[in-house]
Amino acid sequence: VQLQAFGGGLVQAVGSLRLSCTASESIFCMGWYRQRPGNEREFLAAITINRSHNTADAVKGRFTISRDNAKNTVSLQMNNLTPEDTAVYYCAADSKLRIGLELQEYWGHGTHVTVSS
Repeated sequence: VQLQAFGGGLVQAVGSLRLSCTASESIFCMGWYRQRPGNEREFLAAITINRSHNTADAVKGRFTISRDNAKNTVSLQMNNLTPEDTAVYYCAADSKLRIGLELQEYWGHGTHVTVSS
C-alpha cells in the first residue's frame, strides 16, 4: 500500500490547515503521526474503515480526523494551530486492529507543517 500525503505548508498561529492522504488501495485503518524537532514521532489520530477513531489527548479538540472510503482518503483538520504544532506530519496505515489504533505497517513520506507566531 502506498500513501501520498498533501496539504502541509506554512500557516500563522491560531490558523487552520487540512492534511489529506490517499492510499493506493482500501485499507482497514489510516491515520496521522507527527515528529516535532528534537522529539520522537507521536501518534495523533487514526480512523478505521467503519469510522471508529482515536485521537491523542494532546490534540483532541483541535484536530479532527475523517475518512472518505470511496476515495481511500484520510484527512486531518487542524485548528487553532500554535508554533508547537510545527512538525513533519506522516500519514500511516495498517491492515490490523491494534491497541489504540496505532499504525505500523505502511508509512507515507512526511509533509512539513510550519506554524509561525
